[in-house]
Amino acid sequence: MFTGIVTAVGRVAGIEPRGDTRIKIATPFDASALEIGASIACNGCCLTVAEKGKDWFAVTASAETLAKTTLGQWKVGDTVNLERPLKVGDELGGHIVLGHVDGVAEATRVVPEGGSLRITFNAPSELAKFIAPKGSITLDGVALTVNETNGTGFGVNIIPHTAKVTTFANARPGTRMNLEVDVLARYVARLGQ
Repeated sequence: MFTGIVTAVGRVAGIEPRGDTRIKIATPFDASALEIGASIACNGCCLTVAEKGKDWFAVTASAETLAKTTLGQWKVGDTVNLERPLKVGDELGGHIVLGHVDGVAEATRVVPEGGSLRITFNAPSELAKFIAPKGSITLDGVALTVNETNGTGFGVNIIPHTAKVTTFANARPGTRMNLEVDVLARYVARLGQ
């Protein structure tokens, strides 16, 4: 379980298809402290640390993960939002994030607004019903508040701090991001069926 508060930005250092795909991620932190088998959110996708070194770790992505997330489009050199899992007693500064990506959203508009960025996305139609104004959403592992909705479209505001410490400063129209809808919205919708 995660909070959607990104703790570091890493960089894809290697991609090796081997049946499943091994992805090596360079880190700005001491990755040797990570446990083999530990979970780590990479652009919001919960992955398992399979190998590690001082300034890198490697994960394995299945064909399903590559098909349902943006990981299948990653290239060496791409930046990646990283978050280590929540520990009992840690501050829950964002919202409950499982790291189970529901789909991919595409940025349709990026507009400066004050010192912030207003970004509008298009969500897959089957996920739009789970997105509500002032509700929680996770994009590329970042916990955000939905500002507005319109059909399958929704908007978020990225404050300068968030843009600085995540990959959001690179967002442009056409940028695709991993989308996780709020876990509570999923269960409320299921109860209503």
